[in-house]
Amino acid sequence: MTEQNFSLDLWNISASVELFQLIIYTPTFILGLLFNIMALSFLFCKVKKLSESTVYMIALIFLDTLLLFTLPFKIISYHLQDHWNLGSVFCSTLESLYFVNMYGSILISLCICVDRYIAICYPFVALTLRSIRKAAMVCALICLGTSAGTLSTFQLHGKGHNISSCFHNFSKSTWQNAGLLSTLEIIFFGSMAAMTFCTAQTVRCLRRHRKPDNPQTHSTRAERIVVTNLAAFLVCFTPYHVAYLMYFLVKNNVIHISFQQVLRDLVQVTLCWANLNCCLDGVCYYFVLKESLEDPLQNSEKRALQKP
Repeated sequence: MTEQNFSLDLWNISASVELFQLIIYTPTFILGLLFNIMALSFLFCKVKKLSESTVYMIALIFLDTLLLFTLPFKIISYHLQDHWNLGSVFCSTLESLYFVNMYGSILISLCICVDRYIAICYPFVALTLRSIRKAAMVCALICLGTSAGTLSTFQLHGKGHNISSCFHNFSKSTWQNAGLLSTLEIIFFGSMAAMTFCTAQTVRCLRRHRKPDNPQTHSTRAERIVVTNLAAFLVCFTPYHVAYLMYFLVKNNVIHISFQQVLRDLVQVTLCWANLNCCLDGVCYYFVLKESLEDPLQNSEKRALQKP
Protein backbone atom coordinates (compact mmCIF):
# COMPACT_ATOMS: atom_id res chain seq x y z
CA MET A 1 0.00 0.00 0.00
CA THR A 2 1.45 3.36 -1.00
CA GLU A 3 1.65 6.28 1.40
CA GLN A 4 -1.09 8.15 -0.49
CA ASN A 5 -3.44 5.17 -0.47
CA PHE A 6 -2.71 4.56 3.22
CA SER A 7 -3.87 8.10 3.88
CA LEU A 8 -6.98 7.98 1.70
CA ASP A 9 -8.19 4.68 3.11
CA LEU A 10 -8.11 5.92 6.67
CA TRP A 11 -9.14 9.57 6.53
CA ASN A 12 -12.75 9.92 5.43
CA ILE A 13 -14.70 12.34 7.63
CA SER A 14 -17.85 10.82 9.10
CA ALA A 15 -21.20 12.59 8.76
CA SER A 16 -21.48 13.02 12.54
CA VAL A 17 -18.10 14.78 12.71
CA GLU A 18 -19.06 17.03 9.81
CA LEU A 19 -22.33 17.95 11.57
CA PHE A 20 -20.55 18.58 14.89
CA GLN A 21 -18.06 20.86 13.15
CA LEU A 22 -20.85 22.84 11.52
CA ILE A 23 -22.65 23.25 14.87
CA ILE A 24 -19.47 24.39 16.65
CA TYR A 25 -17.83 26.48 13.94
CA THR A 26 -20.84 28.56 12.89
CA PRO A 27 -21.30 30.36 16.25
CA THR A 28 -17.53 30.28 16.90
CA PHE A 29 -16.84 32.11 13.65
CA ILE A 30 -19.65 34.67 14.00
CA LEU A 31 -19.31 35.42 17.72
CA GLY A 32 -15.53 35.10 17.72
CA LEU A 33 -15.16 37.58 14.87
CA LEU A 34 -17.67 39.96 16.48
CA PHE A 35 -16.08 40.02 19.95
CA ASN A 36 -12.51 40.04 18.66
CA ILE A 37 -13.27 43.04 16.46
CA MET A 38 -15.01 44.81 19.35
CA ALA A 39 -12.07 44.07 21.65
CA LEU A 40 -9.65 45.46 19.07
CA SER A 41 -11.81 48.56 18.66
CA PHE A 42 -11.58 49.14 22.42
CA LEU A 43 -7.81 48.67 22.32
CA PHE A 44 -7.20 51.00 19.39
CA CYS A 45 -9.91 53.60 19.93
CA LYS A 46 -10.56 53.88 23.67
CA VAL A 47 -7.39 52.73 25.43
CA LYS A 48 -5.34 55.93 25.59
CA LYS A 49 -2.06 54.35 26.67
CA LEU A 50 -0.71 50.93 25.78
CA SER A 51 0.51 48.62 28.52
CA GLU A 52 2.38 45.33 28.42
CA SER A 53 -0.91 43.45 28.81
CA THR A 54 -2.62 45.29 25.97
CA VAL A 55 0.31 44.50 23.66
CA TYR A 56 -0.10 40.79 24.39
CA MET A 57 -3.87 41.08 23.99
CA ILE A 58 -3.53 42.74 20.58
CA ALA A 59 -1.24 39.91 19.44
CA LEU A 60 -3.58 37.23 20.81
CA ILE A 61 -6.70 38.72 19.24
CA PHE A 62 -4.86 39.17 15.92
CA LEU A 63 -3.79 35.50 15.86
CA ASP A 64 -7.25 34.31 16.91
CA THR A 65 -8.87 36.39 14.17
CA LEU A 66 -6.57 34.98 11.49
CA LEU A 67 -7.47 31.46 12.63
CA LEU A 68 -11.19 32.29 12.56
CA PHE A 69 -10.96 33.21 8.87
CA THR A 70 -9.84 29.65 8.06
CA LEU A 71 -12.90 28.01 9.66
CA PRO A 72 -15.34 28.47 6.72
CA PHE A 73 -12.81 26.76 4.46
CA LYS A 74 -12.41 23.95 6.99
CA ILE A 75 -16.19 23.43 6.87
CA ILE A 76 -16.02 23.33 3.06
CA SER A 77 -13.12 20.87 3.09
CA TYR A 78 -14.94 18.43 5.38
CA HIS A 79 -18.00 18.60 3.13
CA LEU A 80 -15.91 18.00 -0.01
CA GLN A 81 -14.12 15.02 1.68
CA ASP A 82 -11.39 14.01 -0.80
CA HIS A 83 -12.55 16.30 -3.62
CA TRP A 84 -10.79 19.53 -2.60
CA ASN A 85 -10.71 21.72 -5.71
CA LEU A 86 -9.29 25.05 -4.48
CA GLY A 87 -5.66 24.17 -5.08
CA SER A 88 -2.85 22.55 -3.13
CA VAL A 89 -1.01 25.79 -2.35
CA PHE A 90 -4.18 27.45 -1.05
CA CYS A 91 -4.90 24.41 1.13
CA SER A 92 -1.39 24.41 2.60
CA THR A 93 -1.66 28.15 3.24
CA LEU A 94 -4.95 27.67 5.09
CA GLU A 95 -3.51 24.79 7.14
CA SER A 96 -0.51 26.94 8.02
CA LEU A 97 -2.72 29.82 9.18
CA TYR A 98 -4.82 27.37 11.18
CA PHE A 99 -2.16 25.39 13.04
CA VAL A 100 0.50 28.11 13.32
CA ASN A 101 -1.96 30.61 14.77
CA MET A 102 -3.42 28.03 17.15
CA TYR A 103 -0.03 27.38 18.76
CA GLY A 104 0.93 31.04 18.55
CA SER A 105 -2.26 31.76 20.50
CA ILE A 106 -1.29 29.18 23.13
CA LEU A 107 2.12 30.82 23.62
CA ILE A 108 0.69 34.35 23.79
CA SER A 109 -1.84 33.13 26.38
CA LEU A 110 1.11 31.84 28.38
CA CYS A 111 2.82 35.23 28.11
CA ILE A 112 -0.30 37.02 29.36
CA CYS A 113 -0.48 34.68 32.35
CA VAL A 114 3.22 35.04 33.22
CA ASP A 115 3.10 38.82 32.74
CA ARG A 116 0.12 39.06 35.08
CA TYR A 117 1.87 36.82 37.64
CA ILE A 118 4.96 39.04 37.68
CA ALA A 119 2.92 42.26 37.83
CA ILE A 120 0.80 41.11 40.78
CA CYS A 121 3.16 38.93 42.80
CA TYR A 122 6.40 40.86 42.21
CA PRO A 123 5.41 44.50 41.54
CA PHE A 124 8.88 45.92 42.26
CA VAL A 125 10.67 43.35 40.10
CA ALA A 126 8.08 44.02 37.40
CA LEU A 127 9.35 47.58 37.07
CA THR A 128 12.56 46.28 35.51
CA LEU A 129 11.31 43.07 33.86
CA ARG A 130 8.24 44.48 32.15
CA SER A 131 8.05 47.08 29.40
CA ILE A 132 5.96 47.67 26.30
CA ARG A 133 9.02 47.24 24.10
CA LYS A 134 9.89 43.88 25.68
CA ALA A 135 6.28 42.69 25.31
CA ALA A 136 6.31 43.66 21.62
CA MET A 137 9.63 41.84 21.11
CA VAL A 138 8.29 38.69 22.78
CA CYS A 139 5.19 38.76 20.55
CA ALA A 140 7.37 39.25 17.47
CA LEU A 141 9.61 36.32 18.45
CA ILE A 142 6.59 34.08 19.00
CA CYS A 143 5.11 35.04 15.63
CA LEU A 144 8.42 34.44 13.87
CA GLY A 145 9.02 31.17 15.72
CA THR A 146 5.60 29.75 15.02
CA SER A 147 5.77 30.94 11.41
CA ALA A 148 8.74 28.62 11.00
CA GLY A 149 6.15 25.88 11.51
CA THR A 150 4.94 26.49 7.97
CA LEU A 151 7.85 24.29 6.86
CA SER A 152 6.01 21.41 8.50
CA THR A 153 2.45 22.39 7.58
CA PHE A 154 3.33 22.57 3.89
CA GLN A 155 4.38 18.90 4.11
CA LEU A 156 1.39 17.54 6.03
CA HIS A 157 0.18 15.69 2.94
CA GLY A 158 3.63 14.49 1.89
CA LYS A 159 6.10 15.89 -0.60
CA GLY A 160 5.01 16.28 -4.20
CA HIS A 161 1.42 15.14 -3.71
CA ASN A 162 -1.51 16.93 -5.30
CA ILE A 163 -3.75 17.66 -2.31
CA SER A 164 -7.24 16.25 -2.77
CA SER A 165 -8.47 16.79 0.80
CA CYS A 166 -7.65 19.72 3.05
CA PHE A 167 -7.31 19.77 6.86
CA HIS A 168 -7.39 15.97 6.94
CA ASN A 169 -6.04 12.99 5.01
CA PHE A 170 -2.48 13.70 6.18
CA SER A 171 0.31 11.50 4.90
CA LYS A 172 1.76 8.49 6.68
CA SER A 173 5.05 10.34 7.15
CA THR A 174 3.23 13.07 9.08
CA TRP A 175 1.82 10.54 11.52
CA GLN A 176 5.27 9.00 11.92
CA ASN A 177 6.92 12.35 12.67
CA ALA A 178 7.77 12.03 16.37
CA GLY A 179 9.54 15.40 16.29
CA LEU A 180 6.35 17.19 15.25
CA LEU A 181 4.31 15.41 17.92
CA SER A 182 6.88 16.17 20.62
CA THR A 183 7.07 19.85 19.70
CA LEU A 184 3.30 20.38 19.76
CA GLU A 185 2.76 18.38 22.95
CA ILE A 186 5.62 20.15 24.75
CA ILE A 187 4.27 23.56 23.73
CA PHE A 188 0.84 22.73 25.11
CA PHE A 189 1.65 20.75 28.24
CA GLY A 190 4.56 23.05 29.10
CA SER A 191 2.28 26.08 28.72
CA MET A 192 -0.43 24.35 30.74
CA ALA A 193 1.95 23.60 33.63
CA ALA A 194 3.37 27.14 33.67
CA MET A 195 -0.07 28.74 33.45
CA THR A 196 -1.46 26.56 36.22
CA PHE A 197 1.44 27.49 38.51
CA CYS A 198 1.25 31.22 37.69
CA THR A 199 -2.52 31.29 38.13
CA ALA A 200 -2.37 29.50 41.49
CA GLN A 201 0.31 31.88 42.77
CA THR A 202 -1.55 34.92 41.43
CA VAL A 203 -4.77 33.88 43.16
CA ARG A 204 -2.89 33.34 46.43
CA CYS A 205 -1.38 36.81 46.16
CA LEU A 206 -4.73 38.40 45.36
CA ARG A 207 -6.42 36.70 48.30
CA ARG A 208 -3.79 38.10 50.66
CA HIS A 209 -4.81 41.59 49.51
CA ARG A 210 -8.54 40.95 49.72
CA LYS A 211 -10.49 43.06 52.21
CA PRO A 212 -12.65 40.81 54.45
CA ASP A 213 -15.24 43.53 54.98
CA ASN A 214 -15.69 44.13 51.25
CA PRO A 215 -16.05 40.90 49.22
CA GLN A 216 -16.70 42.76 45.96
CA THR A 217 -13.19 44.16 45.67
CA HIS A 218 -11.04 44.52 42.59
CA SER A 219 -8.97 41.66 44.00
CA THR A 220 -11.96 39.30 43.98
CA ARG A 221 -12.88 40.37 40.47
CA ALA A 222 -9.33 39.80 39.28
CA GLU A 223 -9.39 36.31 40.80
CA ARG A 224 -12.41 35.42 38.69
CA ILE A 225 -10.68 36.72 35.57
CA VAL A 226 -7.47 34.70 36.02
CA VAL A 227 -9.26 31.50 37.01
CA THR A 228 -11.73 31.83 34.12
CA ASN A 229 -8.89 32.34 31.63
CA LEU A 230 -7.10 29.21 32.83
CA ALA A 231 -10.29 27.14 32.86
CA ALA A 232 -11.14 28.16 29.28
CA PHE A 233 -7.60 27.29 28.17
CA LEU A 234 -7.67 23.85 29.79
CA VAL A 235 -11.22 22.95 28.71
CA CYS A 236 -10.59 23.94 25.09
CA PHE A 237 -7.10 22.59 24.41
CA THR A 238 -6.58 19.59 26.71
CA PRO A 239 -9.01 17.12 24.99
CA TYR A 240 -7.38 17.62 21.58
CA HIS A 241 -3.81 17.17 22.77
CA VAL A 242 -4.70 14.00 24.70
CA ALA A 243 -6.61 12.60 21.69
CA TYR A 244 -3.78 13.58 19.31
CA LEU A 245 -1.20 11.80 21.47
CA MET A 246 -3.38 8.68 21.74
CA TYR A 247 -4.03 8.55 18.00
CA PHE A 248 -0.34 9.02 17.22
CA LEU A 249 0.49 6.03 19.43
CA VAL A 250 -2.21 3.94 17.75
CA LYS A 251 -1.09 4.90 14.23
CA ASN A 252 2.45 3.83 15.07
CA ASN A 253 1.35 0.54 16.72
CA VAL A 254 2.67 1.59 20.13
CA ILE A 255 -0.71 0.72 21.60
CA HIS A 256 -3.38 -1.49 20.04
CA ILE A 257 -7.10 -0.79 20.27
CA SER A 258 -10.13 -2.00 18.34
CA PHE A 259 -11.86 1.40 18.04
CA GLN A 260 -9.38 3.31 15.88
CA GLN A 261 -12.24 4.78 13.82
CA VAL A 262 -13.80 6.27 16.97
CA LEU A 263 -10.45 7.66 18.11
CA ARG A 264 -9.86 9.21 14.69
CA ASP A 265 -13.23 10.93 14.85
CA LEU A 266 -12.41 12.05 18.39
CA VAL A 267 -9.27 13.81 17.11
CA GLN A 268 -11.38 15.79 14.65
CA VAL A 269 -14.11 16.57 17.21
CA THR A 270 -11.65 17.76 19.86
CA LEU A 271 -9.80 19.86 17.28
CA CYS A 272 -13.09 21.62 16.51
CA TRP A 273 -13.68 22.04 20.24
CA ALA A 274 -10.23 23.59 20.71
CA ASN A 275 -11.13 26.39 18.34
CA LEU A 276 -13.81 27.60 20.76
CA ASN A 277 -10.91 29.30 22.53
CA CYS A 278 -10.77 31.89 19.73
CA CYS A 279 -14.30 32.95 20.61
CA LEU A 280 -13.83 32.75 24.38
CA ASP A 281 -10.68 34.90 24.23
CA GLY A 282 -12.55 37.64 22.41
CA VAL A 283 -15.54 37.52 24.77
CA CYS A 284 -13.37 37.53 27.90
CA TYR A 285 -11.06 40.36 26.91
CA TYR A 286 -13.88 42.46 25.47
CA PHE A 287 -15.69 42.48 28.83
CA VAL A 288 -12.43 42.96 30.76
CA LEU A 289 -11.62 46.02 28.65
CA LYS A 290 -15.18 47.32 28.77
CA GLU A 291 -15.29 47.03 32.56
CA SER A 292 -11.87 48.62 33.07
CA LEU A 293 -12.80 51.59 30.87
CA GLU A 294 -16.14 52.11 32.58
CA ASP A 295 -14.55 51.86 36.05
CA PRO A 296 -10.98 53.19 35.73
CA LEU A 297 -8.64 52.46 38.63
CA GLN A 298 -6.56 55.17 40.16
CA ASN A 299 -3.60 53.62 41.90
CA SER A 300 -0.94 51.29 40.53
CA GLU A 301 -1.86 48.35 42.75
CA LYS A 302 -5.42 48.32 41.46
CA ARG A 303 -4.21 48.67 37.89
CA ALA A 304 -2.05 45.59 38.40
CA LEU A 305 -5.08 43.66 39.60
CA GLN A 306 -6.90 44.51 36.41
CA LYS A 307 -4.24 42.99 34.15
CA PRO A 308 -6.23 40.66 31.87
